[in-house]
Amino acid sequence: MAPLRATEWRKFPVSLTELCIDTSLRCGQSFRWRKSDGGIWSCALHGRILSLRQDSTHLHYRAIFPTPSCPLPTPPSSSPPSSPSNTPSAAGPEEDDTAELVRHYFNLETNLTSLYRQWSSADLNFETKAPKFTGVRILRQSAWEALVGFICSSNNNIARISQMVEKLCLTYGPLLGHVASQPFHDLPSPAALTNPKVEDRLRALGFGYRAKFLHQTAIMVAEERPLGWLESLRNPENPLLGHVAASAGEMEAQGRAGYRTAHEQLLELQGVGPKVADCVCLMGLGWGEAVPVDTHVWQIAQRDYRFGRGKHKSLTKATYDAVGDHFRSLWGKEAGWAHSVLFTADLRAFAERLVAKVEVKDEDKLEEAKDTDGIPAPGLTLMSVARTTIKREADEAGIEVAVVDDERTQRWKRRRRV
Repeated sequence: MAPLRATEWRKFPVSLTELCIDTSLRCGQSFRWRKSDGGIWSCALHGRILSLRQDSTHLHYRAIFPTPSCPLPTPPSSSPPSSPSNTPSAAGPEEDDTAELVRHYFNLETNLTSLYRQWSSADLNFETKAPKFTGVRILRQSAWEALVGFICSSNNNIARISQMVEKLCLTYGPLLGHVASQPFHDLPSPAALTNPKVEDRLRALGFGYRAKFLHQTAIMVAEERPLGWLESLRNPENPLLGHVAASAGEMEAQGRAGYRTAHEQLLELQGVGPKVADCVCLMGLGWGEAVPVDTHVWQIAQRDYRFGRGKHKSLTKATYDAVGDHFRSLWGKEAGWAHSVLFTADLRAFAERLVAKVEVKDEDKLEEAKDTDGIPAPGLTLMSVARTTIKREADEAGIEVAVVDDERTQRWKRRRRV
């Protein structure tokens, strides 16, 4: 493969309260980002290998482009011909649009601090947990990427979903290049997964029953739906890169009409139930009011919002809808963003930010009791108990710190007579 062409590292100011990539990129939204030992996140995105790192005041980014002799990937065939996602290869180092891409991908025009303040004023539970999870943003992924990732999410965890998506890209996605000997493949288009042999190949790679869903959904998107159908379900207030935003209509208790239409049409695809449809609506189509209710969110609803009793004792379709409606009534048209903060707080990977670990060490020291003249007192022993408590907590930056508290007590203990 011909040499890659890399830009210099560049940066723009953004605080950790507005964006934290270490949280946003590993909280179950996108499954293609890889983090190196040096703390650099990288992903094949829009015809380039995008690398990111962050400090307390700036987001740093670099793009690595294939040379012109290397064919660049085409976007999913579901994109309309006029969409910029149909021509991501147009940009190169000499006309680099990476800054615009990064700002668009992370939805940086949205004031997250203001939204956190709004959600906290409406919800005490959010106010309690949010300070440990600032900077969680909903990504602007392609609808096809979100669809693929969340079909793979059925009865799965984030680590295994990421492995599946990586295998899918390595097997069917176009190669953009290698960085530190690691290959970076873009996501395969729907058309790339329509071959009759794809299902068997995916089963051999460990996809299980999801292999059939991916293959059949790819056929439906690439061959049975009009060109541009999937992206046509997008929220016009969150358009594709380079497009002008438009109104999405009035917010209602069940969400805007466009969201409900998108959700209903996604349910026609193989492997797509209400939760997967909401994940695609929220993280792939920009409908902020979508509230995916999975096991984590149902547990949150029961524990913190009094669901799980009466007519909502189990997670039926009616209960699923009721949970979403309740969160929309609390948090408004970006309810899915607020829900994702609480979802992240409930993940085991981030548990240490909320729960302080306590280690207790007791050292019992028995001393023979003595009177004021130093003569042992018959039948009594002085027990000295030294207790050291070590609490491991996370500070505002998410860095674990230890708080040590020493306590020593003494008490008399009467010895048993023999």
